[in-house]
Amino acid sequence: MSDNLHALEAWVGGLLAKLQPAQRRAVNHKVAIDLRRSQAQRIKAQQGPDGTAYPARKRRKEFKGKNGRIKRQKAAMFAKIRTVKHLKVKATGDQIEVGFFGWVARVARVHQFGRQDRLSKKGPLYKYPERSLLGLSKLDRTVIRESLLQHIQKH
Repeated sequence: MSDNLHALEAWVGGLLAKLQPAQRRAVNHKVAIDLRRSQAQRIKAQQGPDGTAYPARKRRKEFKGKNGRIKRQKAAMFAKIRTVKHLKVKATGDQIEVGFFGWVARVARVHQFGRQDRLSKKGPLYKYPERSLLGLSKLDRTVIRESLLQHIQKH
């Protein structure tokens, strides 16, 4: 994977070197947004960059009210973390960053690397299974290539 990434970087570097700084920032921003969209769709599908499914969530006890109806519905895993508010883009003329920043980054890091964290503020520790939230898949490399080619064809 590292060799493919270096080959893509060398190919893109040659194309971007021919552009003006403002054009480079614009194309990097467009590529970053396309990459964020691709990452969010993959997280929604609950798949890692290699296409494998995330490990299943630990089953929770259902909370019942007085009349026996279930109060909480099953929420999708990482429903909020994949939104534009939390999955941020930083693009300059030289680099692109798509990732989580602030407190969300800590939560994402725990899941990305399968670390141990507390279930609640004073709750017990829990070892989360590894769920790769971010990473480049073959589809992401294709998205980057297509986005760059579309921008170059326009200019």
